[in-house]
Amino acid sequence: MEFIIITCILVGILLLYLYLIMPRITNRPERTGFDGWLYAHRGFHDNESDAPENSLQAFSNAIDYGYGIELDIQLSKDGIPVVFHDYSLKRVTGVDKKVSDLTLSDLKQLTLYKSNQQIPTLEEVLQLVEGMVPLIIEFKVERFDLALCEKAVLLLDQYTGAYCMESFNPLVVRWFKKHRNAIMRGQLSDQFIKEKEKGNKIVLFGLSKLMFNFLGRPDFIAYNHKYASTFSLRVLKKVFKLPIAAWTVQNQYDHDNNRHHFDYIIFDSFTPFRRER
Repeated sequence: MEFIIITCILVGILLLYLYLIMPRITNRPERTGFDGWLYAHRGFHDNESDAPENSLQAFSNAIDYGYGIELDIQLSKDGIPVVFHDYSLKRVTGVDKKVSDLTLSDLKQLTLYKSNQQIPTLEEVLQLVEGMVPLIIEFKVERFDLALCEKAVLLLDQYTGAYCMESFNPLVVRWFKKHRNAIMRGQLSDQFIKEKEKGNKIVLFGLSKLMFNFLGRPDFIAYNHKYASTFSLRVLKKVFKLPIAAWTVQNQYDHDNNRHHFDYIIFDSFTPFRRER
């Protein structure tokens, strides 16, 4: 009797775990527009050049080299989706303020590193790319304000090129599940505790094990390539046949080692050998 009870408890725990990490099962969006591409992280950039990260020149370079593009968006103070990675401007522009502290007009006065490149808007990037390469768009949302989603889709609804969205915040993925279910959506994650990320340890543990997937039911996972053997990733790939993206591969050795573990490679800091599309 005791054995049966323990077995039932273990089966229940397993079923709960599978329910929590389960992706979208039916009516998954078409992937063919994204398969076979290498994705340039924040554009094909060099922060010591005239094509720094998340600049129009870096995106133009990616198009010229035939790479897909990964980019980051967040809102300016006046609610304009702009393309910038850090919440703080300091690392890239030297200004010790947050992106959300400044209006678009103020942000346009700044330059990226030592280049003449400015912070682009999402609209400017979409006009530049014009569907020539696929886009992976990361939505930068710190907590619960999902206004970025509402603002960005006003532009993305008019865009005819291939794009998908991803976010570390499962509430953003959930927003797309509810409001733009046809769009391919991705859950970003990492081994947050191993990487010494700040925050609630229980939440970080759940995020790293992809146990918040039940909120957004993602169509792919983007995960730190150093942790390709993470158990939840292996379950999602083997059991649910879910595509997995690797971020951020920074040399040819890691690229070659990760090709067989991941369906998509997001890279920077080197020029990878071509893969056939």
